[in-house]
Amino acid sequence: MDFDAFEREAREVFDEIPLRYRDGVDGLTIHREALTHPRFPHVYTLGECVTEAYPSSWEGPETVRSVVLLYWGSFRALAEVDRGFDWSEQIWETLTHELRHHLESLADTDDLRGVDYAMEQTFQRHDGGDFDPEYYRHGDRIGPGVYAAEDEVYIEQRWKTADFARADRVRFTWAGRSYEIAHPVELGDYHFIRIVDGVPAPPYLELVLVRRSSWMERARAAMRRTGIDIYESDAVARESWRGRRR
Repeated sequence: MDFDAFEREAREVFDEIPLRYRDGVDGLTIHREALTHPRFPHVYTLGECVTEAYPSSWEGPETVRSVVLLYWGSFRALAEVDRGFDWSEQIWETLTHELRHHLESLADTDDLRGVDYAMEQTFQRHDGGDFDPEYYRHGDRIGPGVYAAEDEVYIEQRWKTADFARADRVRFTWAGRSYEIAHPVELGDYHFIRIVDGVPAPPYLELVLVRRSSWMERARAAMRRTGIDIYESDAVARESWRGRRR
């Protein structure tokens, strides 16, 4: 998708998002260049939400204002290494993700502070406590379905039960290369798979296999914190020459 088509579609999607979710957002800025992630140089940042607080009056509360940024060059770089890259889907995902960051800033509550919240939930998970199974989504979105919370990277894949049962391996892409791991025994509602070897110089890297269900079903289950099947395992990856499965 060339720059002009990208900008046109991105602005159309942005304008279609209800105004109540864009309250306090001063606009959408689209850059031609690619932006690499500061900690992971082979990973591209698709978008950002730049937020500042301004005094609304001499005696009144602060007003939170944001600008959403998209980097066309980052989208193009990912499309060059990912044959399954869906420009329209990723425009939508990136815009809604960045707007969520703005809404979290408006909420100004401790449990919605992005990476801080993700790291808090990480500690609770590793201490054996209850945790939000989608905590990693509060981190920085550094690619399609890829999230970073400080030095931890999570690659999310959503699976239909039937597709998971038919698969022989689980394949994923990291830093422009395709990898695969042995097929896990269980899918569960969430299966966290730590990649312990096989990826050169990796960060802390986990696959998160998520049973595909409706957003409302996942939200209700997360609120109940009961009846959710969560699995954790380790895996060794190897480079896949077949490319992405889907």
